[in-house]
This record gives sequence, C-alpha cells and structure tokens, in this order.
Amino acid sequence: MIARGGPLGAMLLVGALLAGCGSDSPTSAMASSSARGTLLQDPPPRVASLTASAFESELDTSPSGQQLLALAGTPACGVDFYYVTYWTVGAAGEAATATGALMVPTGPAGQCSGPRPIVLYAHGTTPDKTYNIANITNPANTEGALVAAIFAAQGFIVVAPNYAGYDASSLGYHPFLNEAQQSKDMIDALSAARSALPHTFAAATTDSGKLFLTGYSQGGYVAMATLKALQAAGQPVVASAPLSGPYALEAFGDAIFFGDVNIGSTVFGPLVARSYQFAYTNLYMQPTDIFEPTYADNAVTLLPSATPIQTIFDNNQLPEAALFSNTTPVTGNAALDAQLAVPTNPIFAAGFGPANLITNDYRVSYVLDAVANPDGALPTPAMPTPAAGVPLAANPQNTLRQALKLNDLRGGSHWMPQSPMLLCGGDQDPTVFFNVNTLTMQAYWSALPPGLVTVLDVNGPVGGPFAALQSAFQAQLAQDIAQQGQAAAFEGYHQNLAPFCTAAARGFFSQF
Repeated sequence: MIARGGPLGAMLLVGALLAGCGSDSPTSAMASSSARGTLLQDPPPRVASLTASAFESELDTSPSGQQLLALAGTPACGVDFYYVTYWTVGAAGEAATATGALMVPTGPAGQCSGPRPIVLYAHGTTPDKTYNIANITNPANTEGALVAAIFAAQGFIVVAPNYAGYDASSLGYHPFLNEAQQSKDMIDALSAARSALPHTFAAATTDSGKLFLTGYSQGGYVAMATLKALQAAGQPVVASAPLSGPYALEAFGDAIFFGDVNIGSTVFGPLVARSYQFAYTNLYMQPTDIFEPTYADNAVTLLPSATPIQTIFDNNQLPEAALFSNTTPVTGNAALDAQLAVPTNPIFAAGFGPANLITNDYRVSYVLDAVANPDGALPTPAMPTPAAGVPLAANPQNTLRQALKLNDLRGGSHWMPQSPMLLCGGDQDPTVFFNVNTLTMQAYWSALPPGLVTVLDVNGPVGGPFAALQSAFQAQLAQDIAQQGQAAAFEGYHQNLAPFCTAAARGFFSQF
C-alpha cells in the first residue's frame, strides 16, 4: 500500500529518454473560477512526450523493464504527459487545488487517436508529500511508468490525480481514506482532464465516452468509492477494477487492533488519524489520547512529508514497525488478554515492540468496543463464522471505529455495482488483507447475478483467463523467497503484486 521503489524501479530510465523535452503547451489561460473540476491552467502544460518505439527500447534495457514489457505488451502508441491543476474540495468542503496527470496516446496506429476510452486511475499510498504521478522523468515514479505502459501506450487515455494534499495542492493535509472527499477529488480530476483534452497537442485523440475505473491499494479503495459516487449521480461506468484495496475499513481496523498488524501500519495509522481528525474533529482531544507521548505530535502533523520516510524512521520521529506495545494490555478478561498478546505469526509480531506508536489504553478501549459492537465480517467467540451479508457494527462508540464505519464501502444503503467489476489481490498479502477486504466485499455482494463481480486471487489456484498472470506472479514470489528469504519477500509482496493486478485490469477492460 505504501508506494516505494519496487521491481520496476530500475526500469524507469525514461528520464534519459525524455531529456530535453521540457515543459510546453499551447497558449494557455488561468481560470477565474474556483468551481470544482475547473482547470487552473487551460490547456495544461505538456511535461513529456515519447514515441512507442522509444518507450519500448528504453524498457528493454533492464530486466525489470523487460518484465513490464512482458506484462504490458509492446507499446502500440506514444504517450504525451500533461500536468493538470484543478479545483476540488477538502474533507470539510473547503475549496482546494489539486494536481494530476493526463496521459494521451499518440501515433499512427489506429488505436492511438480518434475516440478512445478513459481510464480514471487512483494511485497507492505514499508518505511523500511531493508525489507527482505526472513526473515521468522521476526515477521513483514507478507507478506512473506502470500506468503509462499498461494503459496509455495501449490506447487508453489516462487520468490520474495526485490527490488533495500532495504535490502543489493548496490543502494542508491529505484526506486519506475519506470516501466522500476522495471520490469527489477523482471526479473533479476527470472533469478537468476532459475539458483539457481538446486543447492539447494530441487533440486528434478524443474522449469516446467510455469510462473505466481502477486503482491499486489505497487507489483500489478510491476507485470503488468513486464508482459508488458516480453511480449515485447517474453517471455511467463501463467497468471497474478496484485492486487490492482496504474496502472493509471497519473490519480491517478491528483485525489490526486485535493483533494482525499489517506491514506499513505506522504510516497508515498517522495518515488515518490526521485525515479523520480534520474531517470529524472528534478522534481525540489531545494526540496523547491515542499515541505514545514520544510520537504523539508527529503522528498527527508529519505525514505526508517531504522528508523521506526512512529518514523519519531513522530519526525516531515515528517507529518503523511497532504499532503496539509488546507488553500485553490488561482488559480484565483473561481470554481477551491472551488474544491481545504478541502473536506467533512473525509478520504480525513485527508490529509489536517497546517503542510503540499506539498506547495500550487506547488499544483496549478500541478492542472492548469491537467486542461489544462486533463487525459481522470478523469471527468472534460468540459468532465463530462471519454473519450473513457481513454487516457493519450496529452502534460503535469508539470514535475511530465510528469514522471507519462511516468510510467503510459497505456503508450507506446496500449499494452494488451496476456494471462489471474485477476485484484483484493476493491471499497472502500482509499489507492489505485479502480475506478481510476483497472476500468481505464478495460476501457483501453474494446476492448479485453471477459474473457481475469477478474475484481474482493472483496467488490462488491457477486457471481461467488470468492463468498466465497467476503463474508469472507465483514464479516471481518463489524466486524472491529463494533469493531474499521469506521475511523480505513478503515485505515486498503487496508492492510486487501491483503490476500483475494492473495488467489483469487492462485485460478485463479490453472485453468491453
């Protein structure tokens, strides 16, 4: 879920390929309106342009680039990259600017101009406040290169916001996993990009009216939230592919607080706390209500940050892994105390230590609320199997659980996708748990007609239309385990899954 350098990092030598391209645009004007979805600069500047053959040649120079070529296929189109700045809103409805990428296919092949479908793409979590998916010359921008190769170079127009609170956004915080705000941000980016498209250098490439939604990790959550919002507004989506996202937030939070601490939790926890405090103002009275005094101020102010996350860890501004104390909290219930002890699973156990982020007192208050007001997706002693329809807790009292319930994508009326959806993930993912999130949504929609929602476990039994992707991922995982060891291989599991699920999304969209 955290965007870090992964197996595609070495391939992003596109900066050399694009050197000297510079930033250019036709004559543009600054917008006078701050209405949502309005471009601040129309047309937006083109920040890079590459041909299909140049893109292929550069990818072919490294093993990781060759891996991407194998997944994405030979580029059929060149790609122009535009940097879009637009008006949106923050969590409290305050006017804010945000930025993003518009990737436009170019070239003589038939699929590279004329009416083309749009992929609205939501990126994964990053602690880097300067993140800009449009900056394809940045070697750290592996997700931008991935999306360009899999979608734009194959004839899809791509719209990919950076999200409010990142890059040059005027918002002073990021509304992390805020369903209402993040779906509005996506829709505003789409509106801005559609208005810019006729004024770009690639004006021969036009919007066909076909819209697809996808995104990975946090972006999987955002993509599903955006689908929900677009359907409510009566705006058609041809198909969607939310990928490995934390959709069932209340159940996911409960699993973590009971002891299944996911990799990246000491980044996600502060992002969640800051986001929901800005949105609802009741998460805490003082940061020490939740966080240990050593880290409390940083936990609610620091992320996202322009300081590299490893530097933050090295400076002990946040703990690198220890979300909870390795001293077992006391609830007064011996069975529950035993459940809250450091788990035997080494991945989860890594989330416990003496220099921890969240206090034992707060953990106990959260867990007692989860026992009194259970989420139907998680087994409990009183209910050893999940409840039919995996309902949310009826009346949570803990304010974090209230916020998680409000933003859980099972929330509101029992909504359902009205167009085909692919849910892709891996059942051993230690960052965004497949069973708690993807399988919970599958159970939530169990009454839907067969075929409307397709669930793909890339790490599951090989077979069906995605068998080649499953085999390739599983071979890569086996190689990583052999070369790096079990712990290191699983630390990178979630990040390394992204290219395979993204390729699956394009294959799924290509049917429509």
